[in-house]
Amino acid sequence: MPNAFNFSASPFDCLNSAEQRLVRDSIDVAYFPKGATILDLGSTPTHLFVIIKGYVTQLDGNEVLTTYVPDDCFDGRALVAGKVSSRFVAVEEVVAYQLAKQAVSDLIASNTTFGALLFSELGNKLHALSDRQSQHQMQSLTMARADQAFLRPVHFVDYATDVLSVVKIFRQHRTSSVLVRDDDSTIPRLGIFTATALQRAILDGRPLDQLAVGELSTFSLIEVRPSDQLGDVMAVMLRHRVHRVVVAEKGDIIGILEALDMFSFLANHSHLITEQIEEAPDLAGLSQAAAQITRMIALLHRGGTRVSLIAKLVQQLNARLFERAWRLIAPADLVANSCLFVMGSEGRGEQLLKTDQDNGLILRDDYQAPPDLDAICQRFSAALRDFGYPDCPGDIMVSNSDWRKRLSEFGQMTRLWLLQPEPDSLMKLAIFMDAHAVCGDESLLDSLRLGLMRVGTDNDPMLARFASAIDTFGSSSGWWNRLLGLDSAERLNLKKEGIFPLVHGIRSLALAHQIMATSTVARIEALIAADKLPADLGADLTDSLHFFMGLKLQVGLAEIDTGRPVSGAIDVARLSSLDRDLLKDTLSIVKKLRILLHLRFRLDML
Repeated sequence: MPNAFNFSASPFDCLNSAEQRLVRDSIDVAYFPKGATILDLGSTPTHLFVIIKGYVTQLDGNEVLTTYVPDDCFDGRALVAGKVSSRFVAVEEVVAYQLAKQAVSDLIASNTTFGALLFSELGNKLHALSDRQSQHQMQSLTMARADQAFLRPVHFVDYATDVLSVVKIFRQHRTSSVLVRDDDSTIPRLGIFTATALQRAILDGRPLDQLAVGELSTFSLIEVRPSDQLGDVMAVMLRHRVHRVVVAEKGDIIGILEALDMFSFLANHSHLITEQIEEAPDLAGLSQAAAQITRMIALLHRGGTRVSLIAKLVQQLNARLFERAWRLIAPADLVANSCLFVMGSEGRGEQLLKTDQDNGLILRDDYQAPPDLDAICQRFSAALRDFGYPDCPGDIMVSNSDWRKRLSEFGQMTRLWLLQPEPDSLMKLAIFMDAHAVCGDESLLDSLRLGLMRVGTDNDPMLARFASAIDTFGSSSGWWNRLLGLDSAERLNLKKEGIFPLVHGIRSLALAHQIMATSTVARIEALIAADKLPADLGADLTDSLHFFMGLKLQVGLAEIDTGRPVSGAIDVARLSSLDRDLLKDTLSIVKKLRILLHLRFRLDML
């Protein structure tokens, strides 16, 4: 039977041929009847167990900590520590390989990836997985450094240099930009003059040899570091709407990175989508651009791009798409006197595949909205529907008059949510807390959110009821049955069991401590900085969120490929042993957060 050992299961799939021989030479087969204690609390372990048949639960008292299924192994951590910290019981009869402690020690010493995957904490395990896959993933071009792409040499001119002389530099050096020094300014500054600015110079009408280049230069340079990953640089370009950035290290300018040069390096085509959005003459053109976003996501994911970066790019592209659609539909005065915002996962920057619309519109108090405002908003919601974003089942959209109000009216409504914290009001409050401006006057949303924070943090009973939503879904043991495979009729809803309690738990802490950040990761970082969340738990929560997002994306893309609707449900039986192991770890991290929140908000007293 040792010859049949499954070396395709984690962590044994990282072993070389010599290490595999060591395993074969060091294993025996053991049998345990149903209910038998395989490892007891406080005992000294002598073997690592790898399940062939049956299921094993790890218990802390009477509480199930995790469950092990065929191809899973346990307890590597106990082997390293020298003592078993919990009890392992056979749920049904179990047949397992047992690998001698010395062999395990030899494998850990010779293969660091094996050791990390075997007994490390969640963060290290995920990082080990990343390292193991790096032969493919590190070739993902968005992971490359900025200084690995083609950087154009820097050419400096003075503010007073005439434009004609700059044109000669363009031609001589085959460049399309120069950096402009303005040493006569109160504070010396550095700007940029590009081929686009040259067009304005020609239209100015003055002779080019009499026109100072500094008059038409832009003095708000966007800088990145040489070590910044190209995917992050792409997001910076999208956010600031620029076609080039200055690459600098500690004040020393290394070169100019232009979008076309970067995109020729990246080849993920997101720049094409951006150009399509910007140049679309009508909604039909925008629809064509929107149709490309999911394809780009699939390309990036299959190329090994980290999920946090994909989410960042998607947020930027969607924001540009929604903004462009709104500007095509709404009159200019409405755009200038309002703030269009998105909420939910879109607002947090955690949406990957297209999901329901969640948006609203804040109107300036002294602004008289056009009489056809309802028709304008209905047209916008219909446009997003055409782009592939379905209507919100709860009707949380600008087409609903409840979600387009004057600033003062919105303020009254949000305060009412706090004063009358019914389930529906708390749900709306949760959604609104993730609001992110995409077009118009962002200060309207900022003032509304600030007022909400000030009122909300003074109401402990409301905060407790708000936080209690973490227990809306699931049970203490429901998902363990699904991981066991004993409840095969059901699939695990990753959003309900993992993502929602994590996101909402952190959102509750953010509200309690007046943290204005909208993304879950930014909220975690702010809570750690304020000593309101343990740093180790915060790091595990960040890793868990990204794992959930990646797993959900993986399954969602598979559903799209087979023509099925995106469900967000996971067929645990189809997961690899490593993904299943990581899923158990991440769900355990969520459980730790639940415990912390129960103590922080005294939820057991509700």
